[in-house]
Amino acid sequence: MSLNPYTLPDSLLEQLLQEDAPQGDATTHALGIGGRRGRMLFAARHEMRLCGSEEAVRMGALRGLRCVGDVAASGSALAAGTPILTLEGDVAGLQRVWKTAQTFMEYLSGIASGTAAIVSAAQRGRAGCAVACTRKNFPGTKTAAIKAVLAGGGVPHRLSLSETLLVFAEHRVFLDEEPAATVGRLHQQWPERAVVVEVASVDEALLWASAGVDVLQLEKFTPASVAALRAALPAGTRARLAAAGGVKADNAEDYARAGADFLVSSAPYFAPPRDVAVRLTVCD
Repeated sequence: MSLNPYTLPDSLLEQLLQEDAPQGDATTHALGIGGRRGRMLFAARHEMRLCGSEEAVRMGALRGLRCVGDVAASGSALAAGTPILTLEGDVAGLQRVWKTAQTFMEYLSGIASGTAAIVSAAQRGRAGCAVACTRKNFPGTKTAAIKAVLAGGGVPHRLSLSETLLVFAEHRVFLDEEPAATVGRLHQQWPERAVVVEVASVDEALLWASAGVDVLQLEKFTPASVAALRAALPAGTRARLAAAGGVKADNAEDYARAGADFLVSSAPYFAPPRDVAVRLTVCD
């Protein structure tokens, strides 16, 4: 199954390239080497989950470069030293694409690799436990960041405020009604959407579970608290349990084993970039 969900549009890629050379490449121009022919190979320096290779190829095309040979797809699990892609063309184009494509793949592969690590840990805890990444990506990077999450085997938690019904304590402070009334009203107004409520304790979770919510988002629960809630829920309760707040690769297995139906995390957005090695050579 392919884990490459989409390729970013040319308009965004052109913006990235233009940002790095708004008045051209001074060094290549001054050296007078822009018209020479060369080849640029990208490869994984260490083990990684790849993301962004399709965009790198497209950046090359936007600067007149040709992709030669195979291209490792986003979502691929690469061993150290594995080739990713090779671009060929004039040196002016190679130099303009080099750092932007390299850095783009490094950052996105960091997010994808971070997501994959949490997914792997969650699956060890309980087969089928999904990992959803929040909307806490750096503003302006959502399209790229979500692609990386998907390439890592995760899913978006919520793409925007417009997409989901997620009731926080910051909403409830303005409500003057019982939980059952709130849930019933939301189900009536948006019948095709799940009602999610964030809770901070087992008692609060049980209260909203009895009100008929679809998902309980368990904010900063420990694995032990998740297990306690799972044991306390009456048989037939409709609410699914989403462990959130502080979920990382080193505790995801524990949360899944404790009874969470899925995990919610922002950690992949802060994962270190994965190094992509670049080698430029002269074409014969």
